[in-house]
Amino acid sequence: MYPIKRNRRLRTSEAIRSLVRETIISPSDFLVPLFVVEGKGIKEEIASMPNYHRFSLDLLENEVKALWKLGLKSVLLFVKVPDNLKDNKGTEALNPNGLMQRAIKTVKNVCPEMLVMTDVALDPYSSFGHDGIIENGKVINDDTVEALAEMSLSHAEAGANFVAPSDMMDGRILAIRETLEDEGHVDTGIMSYSAKYASAFYGPFRDALDSAPADVKDIPKDKKTYQMDYANRFEALRETEMDIDEGADIVMVKPGLCYLDIVREIKNEVDVPVAVYQVSGEYSMLKAAAEKGWLDHDAVMMEQITAIKRAGADVIASYFAKDVVKLIS
Repeated sequence: MYPIKRNRRLRTSEAIRSLVRETIISPSDFLVPLFVVEGKGIKEEIASMPNYHRFSLDLLENEVKALWKLGLKSVLLFVKVPDNLKDNKGTEALNPNGLMQRAIKTVKNVCPEMLVMTDVALDPYSSFGHDGIIENGKVINDDTVEALAEMSLSHAEAGANFVAPSDMMDGRILAIRETLEDEGHVDTGIMSYSAKYASAFYGPFRDALDSAPADVKDIPKDKKTYQMDYANRFEALRETEMDIDEGADIVMVKPGLCYLDIVREIKNEVDVPVAVYQVSGEYSMLKAAAEKGWLDHDAVMMEQITAIKRAGADVIASYFAKDVVKLIS
């Protein structure tokens, strides 16, 4: 007696596998992180992120055009701020002619239809490398939230479509939403890093922006007092629900692969789009292993990206975006 139902019939060829495939990757899935620096003619590879670069504004134009040509229509901007412009309060973040503000305008000038999201956190601007203002050896919440709200307003005034608070301060989504509304930026969206874990996978990113916590006496050496404990699951749901209640349009889980259970939990519970950030450490590990010949770069890359979308991601912020799109096209 043979089985009437043979599941392998749907696996017999690439044609049938493609026809019944549940999870499809497309350029529209991706949000492309871009690192921006001062200067001209600069395209410098990040040592700990092979084949990923920092761009000066003139070469940022070329990169944005190339992304759009590939069908990648959304970018997430980060800036590397010169040390002489850093202080404890992140004052430079509010400069209307600051690097972030000019980067926003550069992208919009060269490609008006490109969706521009901006990182909102003080660590690139902080002399201590923290996401908030330091007082008496602690990262203080409420004064930081005020600064983040003003920073968000500055980005909106420069032309950002979405601001993306990555700081994990309490109450910052409501403060940002109210500030944007009060100033007439009712269409500026908020993508909240709602479940951002205190992860060891961020190292290459901090190299890219020179934003690691400073080794200074009586100053926290890590970000565990505001980023989430990676052992926690229900806390992620509470944080996400609070951010939605405060006005977040998109919520994010960060990092990606080690937190796909959290992605699925959140996707099952909320009715807003869910983003996932496949972070620098995840990128660099695969690049390093592929360089050694230990892994098939493209095969593992596609498996990882598909797993993230299968888990429930509507938006994927990934340093692999260009590689993936070139491969699938």
